[in-house]
Amino acid sequence: MTRWYPLAATDDEFLQTARFRIVHVENLSTDTGHVWSVLTAHDALVSWARLITASEWTSSRSFGVGTTRTVTLGHGAAALRERFYRWDEGRRMTFTAEAASRPGFRRFAEDITLEPTPDGTRLTWTFAVDSAPGFAPILALSLPLLRRVTRGWANALADTALDDTALDGPKGTTR
Repeated sequence: MTRWYPLAATDDEFLQTARFRIVHVENLSTDTGHVWSVLTAHDALVSWARLITASEWTSSRSFGVGTTRTVTLGHGAAALRERFYRWDEGRRMTFTAEAASRPGFRRFAEDITLEPTPDGTRLTWTFAVDSAPGFAPILALSLPLLRRVTRGWANALADTALDDTALDGPKGTTR
């Protein structure tokens, strides 16, 4: 049985002020509704986010504020229990991690915003992390790798959303 370490709740202020903060912005040449459907699919994350090996929606559809999910990285190397505190259908989702399967984190949150543009969608994906004092130096050293991994997730989301719309006809990417 997995041991869970509780994390402190987060809010929008934390997303702006976290000690460790990563923000990726992608311009996608597909509409926001389609990108949203990729983000909320049954196999969201697992089908396109490298290193994420399980993602289970633990709430029933239709999703909204209070929706929960458990996400596993690296076949059980680490997992997070997430609770969404913002769910603006088709536009924005924000969650706070309530627990982690590994010690070291104090707070963790993600915010995903989709904005319509003349050419498609602007995706802004923010990761915010606060660690226990002893874990902070390790996290600081691994920040370049974390930026690369999370950039890969943003790129993979963009590619998946674009690939899924390829069936509807050619659409070039603006990334």
